[in-house]
Amino acid sequence: MNHLIIGTAGHVDHGKTMLVKALTGVDTDRLKEEKDRGISIELGFASLKLPGGRLAGIVDVPGHERFIKNMLAGAGGMDLVLLVIAADEGVMPQTREHMDIIQLLQINRGVVVLTKVDLVDEEWLAMVRDDVKSFLQGTVLENAPLVEVSAATGQGIGELLRVIDEQAGRVMERPAAGRVRLPVDRAFSVTGFGTVVTGTLWSGELHLGDTMELMPRGLTTRVRSLQVHGKKVDTARAGQRVAANLTGLEVEQVSRGSVLAAPGSLTPSYRLDVRLLLLKSAAKALKNRARIRLYLGTAETLGRVILLDREEMAPGETALAQLELEEVAVAQRGDRFVIRSYSPMRTIGGGAVIDPVPHKHKRLREEVLNGLATRERGTPAELVEQQLPDRPALPTGDEIAAAAGLTAEEAGTALNRLIEEGRAVRIPAETSDYYAARDAYARWAKELQATLSAYHRGHPLRDGYPREELRSRQFPGLNSKQLQFLLQCMEKDGLVQLNAQSVARSGFTPHLEPALQKTSDQLEKTFRDAGFQPPAWTGEARRAGLDADQARELLAYLLRRGILIKVADDLYFHRADLERAKELLLAHLAAKGNITVGEARDLWQTTRKYALPLLEYFDRERITRRVGDNRVAGRAQ
Repeated sequence: MNHLIIGTAGHVDHGKTMLVKALTGVDTDRLKEEKDRGISIELGFASLKLPGGRLAGIVDVPGHERFIKNMLAGAGGMDLVLLVIAADEGVMPQTREHMDIIQLLQINRGVVVLTKVDLVDEEWLAMVRDDVKSFLQGTVLENAPLVEVSAATGQGIGELLRVIDEQAGRVMERPAAGRVRLPVDRAFSVTGFGTVVTGTLWSGELHLGDTMELMPRGLTTRVRSLQVHGKKVDTARAGQRVAANLTGLEVEQVSRGSVLAAPGSLTPSYRLDVRLLLLKSAAKALKNRARIRLYLGTAETLGRVILLDREEMAPGETALAQLELEEVAVAQRGDRFVIRSYSPMRTIGGGAVIDPVPHKHKRLREEVLNGLATRERGTPAELVEQQLPDRPALPTGDEIAAAAGLTAEEAGTALNRLIEEGRAVRIPAETSDYYAARDAYARWAKELQATLSAYHRGHPLRDGYPREELRSRQFPGLNSKQLQFLLQCMEKDGLVQLNAQSVARSGFTPHLEPALQKTSDQLEKTFRDAGFQPPAWTGEARRAGLDADQARELLAYLLRRGILIKVADDLYFHRADLERAKELLLAHLAAKGNITVGEARDLWQTTRKYALPLLEYFDRERITRRVGDNRVAGRAQ
């Protein structure tokens, strides 16, 4: 591995900081209180050039039980751990708690370092050595190499460097191709530069000038400058300790636990679905709704454990649970976490995130437990399929990838497979396509067709269901553009037909029942025969025996068909008469150049009551243009 983070762990005063100084020459105790008390309180940092050429970052954690939360803030970013045990004391309480944390976080690569060997004889050392090996049985460090050193005399330091280098070569590379995620462990202000954050880059590459989000607050910022191991760089890569100078943020807006992330890649949530392990060493069973302290990345927050498959957990058991948090958190599927009891504060368990943005679940439900089991162990295709909504909603490929805890490439491959197998549908869009489960898509279409059929029965003269009304009633989870893309897809599949502002069943044509057709024909003839003095629609419809609703529906039908044309309120002309009026008007303008209201009245052999609205209609249509009291040819001509 080219870039990695090495962390220390172990009981207070077992020589962790002295060991780091012997390896790097750096005293990581930077606070006055640390110097005065002779113990580490905060995280310390240094860099280490390994014999093989790798440059590693070292995180030195405090060992005192009062500062476990600081230790946890540093442990989450470790690739390789140095479990430090003093030869003159052996395994102590914080050795055990730190080892529990290493186990819970699954830091699988490490070196066990017996320090202060210059203070004990060989017989005692052999006894401690055996005790340590026994202690580590069944843990992730069971087969880790053990190196005996003295930071005071330098004994074993060269061998330790060689073993660290060997183990570093076996550490799995962090995903440089993933989206940037940097949990913040320090934030401070530098005069003349502004806010600086530091942390371990968990994934991706961070570049000078990148626009980022500070989560979970969702604040937008830009990377002004970058440092890795104290040197300015243009790019920081996964596995490196990074200091980033950020623009647009006050230092008060940033704290340990914040996450610098690629925009849109993380979603804050008050809930996390998890696989939870209660340590065998836990003092008592964990009951449903027990209050706990959650340590995730560099963040600490309070919450409650909602046990989904039982009423309580016995020490050593695992369970499916939902963590209800008192503050929002951001996570990805597979992230490891630790929980401590609320009071007294003791490490009692931990596990892995299954769903970082879940809905609230009902307990003891088989369908909930089966769904979580699929998310926990499922293939990428199964994980993606689980994110395809049952209700009318349209996620993009990127949204599906983020929710499933997959890379965009993994999600894309899985979606293509599901489409090929007929289990998913792609909804083409302008930028990012949308996706739906095939069964859900078919059900939405069936429900929509039923709605449209009922609408056509009730409104046979209308072209279709008004689109925006349909969205608010049947597809409230979609915005107008999403509905447009969904309907276009359904139209392409022959399921619906789209009109300018409405939706109809495929093949539907507005139609008149025989009796209403006869009435319509009579009304059309009345308006056609009326020429340039048409009757009022309301009165004529009433005389034809239509009630108000029937009159309104038939008028809208005739207007949509272009049989009648609205010229003014309650003034409608037959299209043939309106076309004849236009021809007469244009002929007059061609001959005379302009026309007055009186001349138009005489031209059309009507009254001013009809001539003036007609001229105003032609003005709106740009057939004419008013100039003083005259009309001249408009732009449309």
